[in-house]
Amino acid sequence: MLRHYNIPIFIPERACPFQCIYCNQQKITGKDAAIDFDEITNTINQHLASIPKGNSEIQIAFFGGTFTAMPIDEQIDFLKLASPYIKDGIITGIRISTRPDNIDQNILDILKKYGVTHIELGAQSLDDEVLIKSHRGHDYNAVAKASELINENGFTLGLQMMIGLPGDTLEKSKETARKIVKLGAKETRIYPTLIIKDTSLDTLYKRGNYKAISTDEAIRQSAEVYNIFEAADIKVLRIGLYPDDNLMENEVTAGPDMYNFKEKVMTQVWWQKLQTLITEESNNQKIKISVAAKQLNYAIGYEAKNRKLLFESFHRIKFYADSNIKKLEYHVDYY
Repeated sequence: MLRHYNIPIFIPERACPFQCIYCNQQKITGKDAAIDFDEITNTINQHLASIPKGNSEIQIAFFGGTFTAMPIDEQIDFLKLASPYIKDGIITGIRISTRPDNIDQNILDILKKYGVTHIELGAQSLDDEVLIKSHRGHDYNAVAKASELINENGFTLGLQMMIGLPGDTLEKSKETARKIVKLGAKETRIYPTLIIKDTSLDTLYKRGNYKAISTDEAIRQSAEVYNIFEAADIKVLRIGLYPDDNLMENEVTAGPDMYNFKEKVMTQVWWQKLQTLITEESNNQKIKISVAAKQLNYAIGYEAKNRKLLFESFHRIKFYADSNIKKLEYHVDYY
């Protein structure tokens, strides 16, 4: 079974035509807009040196800025950096992220020519009111049109979403997740809204016109939308932002704690499943819960939260990894 690796190349705020209410890419990525192509090549080579040889599927991923809003010549310059690695079979393709309103047939023809295989769109929300309040500069129809074109041209479509944006609610986020499914996305990312210093959202927050989503609520909502994606067999590439110490401690005004965020969300996902095992007879029962190996820690829970909660109702509990069990399935034995 191939193991997938991304070599991330960040191009923050590169040609982005809008300043979304929550966005300060330089602070999120720790990079400014200056690009050094030699540095990018060195970054690629350093990553390749650390990736195990054999059974590896490797992509070069251009993240951060709006890739397809850059001048065509500049896009090609970036894409050409990957050409020797594609030709030699070292990498399998290129992944880019961009805005839905910067996709058309001409752009897709160029991306395909130079080896792009995956396109992620920063949809963030598919509710027009939330999009307006977040200063996204596009509506739902722009996402739908771009998604259709990407799918028709044979790319793998990813649609990223955020929770906790201005005007957002749990029900709106769940509807965004359902629309992402309907638009044919194969991948997604779930990002809670953080209030980054020196953004418009920071100003709103300090004026009392926006309330940051709490950590507990962000976990609950992320678990809800994760379940929608899991049921539709959509791959969730990331839950939460990478908790860079400088970002979290020095650049975030307010918002949910990103440390161990995915583990906490997956703990909640599993608790929703496991709590259904509790009955009036549970106090006298001993149970073994078998889950997929990759899900074992999540099922037990962050800081063993789920196991501790179950111990309040069962006489004895044991968790086991079972290679025959897939994804979020589980098997229970009473003994």
